[in-house]
Amino acid sequence: MSEESERTTNPSAPPPCPTVTQRDQWMVESQVFQIYQLFATIPRNAQTLMLELQRDNHMQYLSKGLRHLGPAFSVLDANRPWLCYWIFHSIALLGESVDDELEDNAIDFLNRCQDPNGGYAGGPGQMPHIATTYAAVNTLITLGGQKSLASINRDKMYGFLRRMKQPDGGFRMHDEGEIDVRACYTAISVASVLNILDDELIQNVGDYILSCQTYEGGIAGEPGSEAHGGYTFCGLAAMILIGEVNRLDLPRLVDWAVFRQGKECGFQGRTNKLVDGCYSFWQGGAVALLQRLSSIINKQMEEASHEKESSDGHEGTSESSSADFKDIGYKFINEWSAQEPFFHSVALQQYILLCAQEQEGGLRDKPGKRRDHYHTCYCLSGLSLCQYSFSKRPDSPPLPNLVLGPYSNLLEPIHPLFNVVLERYREAHEFFFAECDH
Repeated sequence: MSEESERTTNPSAPPPCPTVTQRDQWMVESQVFQIYQLFATIPRNAQTLMLELQRDNHMQYLSKGLRHLGPAFSVLDANRPWLCYWIFHSIALLGESVDDELEDNAIDFLNRCQDPNGGYAGGPGQMPHIATTYAAVNTLITLGGQKSLASINRDKMYGFLRRMKQPDGGFRMHDEGEIDVRACYTAISVASVLNILDDELIQNVGDYILSCQTYEGGIAGEPGSEAHGGYTFCGLAAMILIGEVNRLDLPRLVDWAVFRQGKECGFQGRTNKLVDGCYSFWQGGAVALLQRLSSIINKQMEEASHEKESSDGHEGTSESSSADFKDIGYKFINEWSAQEPFFHSVALQQYILLCAQEQEGGLRDKPGKRRDHYHTCYCLSGLSLCQYSFSKRPDSPPLPNLVLGPYSNLLEPIHPLFNVVLERYREAHEFFFAECDH
């Protein structure tokens, strides 16, 4: 007899033992709801203090990370451009900057990570890797200026990306490395922002990403795997940048993504997983992108009851030309219009400010976890997305009631496809598109 049947016939039967997943979920809910309960019972002026973004403390935490990291960070020796990106991007989101010497040191360091044959390694003398290449390029764009942007060898970069490209449309992360959607996005993002994206680089990329969309609607890291928030953002953003986003089943993707925001107000990365502050960007960013695709989503929903055009279930392959995809990133933000977000943006701000923020500086995964630069970067990125989610233009100041807490919490707007501050993206776009095309 099953446990269910036994409880039906014998109400006094003990309930089944909860799973580890259930216990972990209940514990997180308890921690989060205790914070919300405290917040609900204190005076309004105290609530304002709890909701305040601790800018000075965050800057102190971030600046310290640029100058010195302890021995525990040795495990990230192959991720040093990522540390640069997480920290400098967080500082830029806060509307702050560091002294010229620190910026010059960062540019010089990343230049030593640049491989003679293209791409950036995780540290000087290491193997070039597409993920650390993305981090290095985004850092250099964030720093801005002639020295920083001109330090990127675009010709060698193109050669590196071509060597990583696979016949099935995927990209390897490095020589003989793994092939996944993350590699597709980081490669396409770098090529797009540097103005070296061409038909050779995008060939079959859409086919590969399409093969990773799961029955749930989200996108997995590779065919046959589970839908995941980080890979969903990567796959969706890459499909937008190559002009083939209409090939995805967008209504199903919306359905999966919006239901990843749970009762804690934050996002989880996968079905039945715990809330995590970093998904404020990975999931929140994916939903923000979907918000800008509403016309395509509505069209797909209207056509859902009709016979599909092709027997393989696709909407039809997209024959992109250089004119179609060459400047999609720029057009994406310049063809903006005010639309209501697909997620609860104020609730997500509440989770970030009350549950992910450490008052001493830095942000974290969830209550009980320690702050780190990764979560600081992606919590702040998600907070920025929330604040501008109703804006008529990507950088038009939001109404005060849409910024949770004091209006001084307002961060700099980002380009949602690249996750760099919008002002820095525009400078880079002008710089790289003023040069001759590859």
